[in-house]
Amino acid sequence: IQLKKAATAVKKSGARKKRSFAMGGAKSSHVATFTRQLSILQDAGLPILRSLKILENNQKPGRLKFTLQDVCEDIETGQTLSEAMSKKKEVRVGLIQMTCGDDPADNVVRSIDRIRNAAADGAQVICLQEVFNTQYPCQVEDHSRFELAEPIPGPTTNSLIKIARELKVVIVVPLFEKRTHGLYHNSAVVIDADGSIAGLYRKMHIPDDPLYYEKFYFAPGDLGFLAFQTKYAKVGVCICWDQWYPEAARLTAMQGAELLFYPTAIGWIPGEREVYGASQYSAWQTMMRSHAIANGLYVGAPNRVGIEGEIQFWGGSFLADPYGNVVTQATHDGEANVVETCDLSLINTARTHWPFFRDRRIDAFADLQKRWCEDDLR
Repeated sequence: IQLKKAATAVKKSGARKKRSFAMGGAKSSHVATFTRQLSILQDAGLPILRSLKILENNQKPGRLKFTLQDVCEDIETGQTLSEAMSKKKEVRVGLIQMTCGDDPADNVVRSIDRIRNAAADGAQVICLQEVFNTQYPCQVEDHSRFELAEPIPGPTTNSLIKIARELKVVIVVPLFEKRTHGLYHNSAVVIDADGSIAGLYRKMHIPDDPLYYEKFYFAPGDLGFLAFQTKYAKVGVCICWDQWYPEAARLTAMQGAELLFYPTAIGWIPGEREVYGASQYSAWQTMMRSHAIANGLYVGAPNRVGIEGEIQFWGGSFLADPYGNVVTQATHDGEANVVETCDLSLINTARTHWPFFRDRRIDAFADLQKRWCEDDLR
């Protein structure tokens, strides 16, 4: 009742449709009335209440997204104040988990089939696994495997550009990129729903572990951490080993990413699954769930599955929401399409309730530019 009275009072004040919520379309007396009546809903209405008080005290324009008229109409139709301020923006996200054979052309064909199936299930943004069109090439150091690389754009990119345009979907395409003779990257190209290239990311952190000899093949990325505006959402991409570095997720989020993808090729090496398998998978997933929480965004990790050479890739592709909840997860033992709806308005909700970006002590982070901090008397 109080909210409806408040809505009526503000509408009578003459606030115009396109005038922003905190601007001076309402007289100060009406703002004061509205503020008093909203005070009964301090918890739910605090952001609006603060804006109205700022306007009442300072008479300066504000910058809130929703118009005063819009909020009043929502209140009158029975929405809660929180719903009025945080209208849903939903996008369907798809992760493709596949086995890979030794024929890249066949892998591309099977991937396109899975993309079509994901799109038929409503997916609008689809991410493939790391170097999706080949078997993972880095278990040995073999110069002949550079023949698997291709330029971007190139044959595989062009094939998926046509599919993205046809299905009106965004596709994240991770590839073994040949930049020029002798210079290769582990990369991902983001194709927008109209078939245009929204952006390119090159893997920044390059591992060199048993059966993961990536330093032999890939130069470190030189484009930085990026996010790309697409038709449905702003998409950030990091790749596999990047997932262990909180700084990478933070900088990608600071570029405005709403969806952060980690296309991955990770699994168990011989003799480890029985002893360490559960804890290794848990650490991998927990790390990325922490990125979702710390940065208030959605995180998706499509991983390959099946046995290639000595590695049993563990699948388990998953999607986490801005609170770190695992929304959906694939099996460890077979191919799967993971398709789920993401409500991007939760990003605002999570970040206003857990305001980590507000409280960051950016003045105290200079030492992150160092490899290590020596003990001294500072």
